[in-house]
Amino acid sequence: MAIKHVGFTEDNKKVVVAYRTLPGDPYSALVVPTASLSQTYHDELFSVVDSVQGQDAYELATILAIRKFSDGGSMLGSLHASGKLKKVSTNAVTMTPGPQKESWLKLDELNKIIAEQRGVGIDELAIDETGKPGKTASVSTAQSTDGVLSDEDLAAQYRSQADTLYKEVQELRKKADDLAPKKSTAKKTANADA
Repeated sequence: MAIKHVGFTEDNKKVVVAYRTLPGDPYSALVVPTASLSQTYHDELFSVVDSVQGQDAYELATILAIRKFSDGGSMLGSLHASGKLKKVSTNAVTMTPGPQKESWLKLDELNKIIAEQRGVGIDELAIDETGKPGKTASVSTAQSTDGVLSDEDLAAQYRSQADTLYKEVQELRKKADDLAPKKSTAKKTANADA
């Protein structure tokens, strides 16, 4: 079975890829080296990676931002605060889309394939300020010199992701109400028509 968001670095260390590319830096990714995690964090992280939501995510970080570790902390926030998010070159990570090593490919090659499939450039794969894939004029997730997101950058990403999720919630509620209006709404409409 293929599993997205998992790869290996050049020194054969397993990583979970939070962001395949970064705005303004399409040849860098943010990864979580799994060997650096406690057993609890490791198991809980892979529970999210293996989930339908994790596998369906364009970028795993969008799911990590809303999921929590058992200690109550946001997964993405906790990984950031503990220095577990590492900036790496996309050509230094080999992705494992299938069990056979013949199907493995470098992250930079995977990004090229995804860009071609979407009809965009590699610089347009990164999630922009709205939480959607797209080209950005500036680096909205600028990295500090040690390759870790600053608190301000992470907060901006959280706000962006929250805004995107809020809009999705509103759209889903509207669709649900269109299909089967709430009884209180239906009664008000019936009374208003009378």
